[in-house]
Amino acid sequence: MSLRRHLPHYLMIAPFMILFAAFFLYPIVSGLFYSFHDWNGVQPPVYVGLGNYSKILQSRDFNRAMINLATYIALTVPLGILAALGLALLVDSFTPRWSNLFRNAFFMPVVLPAFLSATIWRWIYAPNFGLLNTILGLFGVGSVNFLNDTGTMLYALIAVDIWVSAGFNMVIILAGLKNIPTELYEAARLDGASKWQQTVFVTLPMLGPVLFFVFTYGFISAMQVFDKPWLLTGSSFASYGGRRNALLFPVMDMMGRAFGGVKFGEAAAYGFLLTVAIVAVTALMFAIRSWRERT
Repeated sequence: MSLRRHLPHYLMIAPFMILFAAFFLYPIVSGLFYSFHDWNGVQPPVYVGLGNYSKILQSRDFNRAMINLATYIALTVPLGILAALGLALLVDSFTPRWSNLFRNAFFMPVVLPAFLSATIWRWIYAPNFGLLNTILGLFGVGSVNFLNDTGTMLYALIAVDIWVSAGFNMVIILAGLKNIPTELYEAARLDGASKWQQTVFVTLPMLGPVLFFVFTYGFISAMQVFDKPWLLTGSSFASYGGRRNALLFPVMDMMGRAFGGVKFGEAAAYGFLLTVAIVAVTALMFAIRSWRERT
């Protein structure tokens, strides 16, 4: 009787559950299965136990990709949030008309297709005739090949990522600024607080949950970086990561093993290692935040 009464409800959620199982649960389970097998996508998979995981952890490309990723996250996430916070405070200080104009302008890089953003920055970074080298030439600085010099490639990518992500983070932070009660600022002004003191002691504490969300989202996105370095270096499955693997990242290495080396078992294991790392660090950040709220 209970089943008959709730049958219409089950039927309404059935399409979602079927799609969820087909396009989410099944890929996870099958990926976990293939991560313990040597499989090229054609021949039957051969069980190798933890062999794929061992190969990945011992490979030079994995070590290089993780070093690049650690440096990239350490610089991109905090600098991107600082840039977004500065833009949000700037836009919030304008009148509504000008605020909307600048908000849309700063958000524009977010909606640009990845290949178009890469094309723009490849022109900016181009040696000799690129915009950045032209400006540097005015100050007597020689031409720099930003996307082929191992000393500048990673920092060039970081600049592109901040340019793309700052607009999205700015909109999130701007929404948080709008929710701060004006009474807090009025009380701070009556106590003689300057603009800087209001920002430090009112704005930033009230933006705590928003900044935590932006930081967490930025970290997860940075862990999965793929399209920007791939496009900036003109990579293919036969050759990727740029000169001396200066822009090699885990997802790029995973895709290269799968579609370049036809090692789908190793790629599946790579994906699970990356997933575990993302989940572990994200859980740690939530645990630290929960602990700070209790103390």
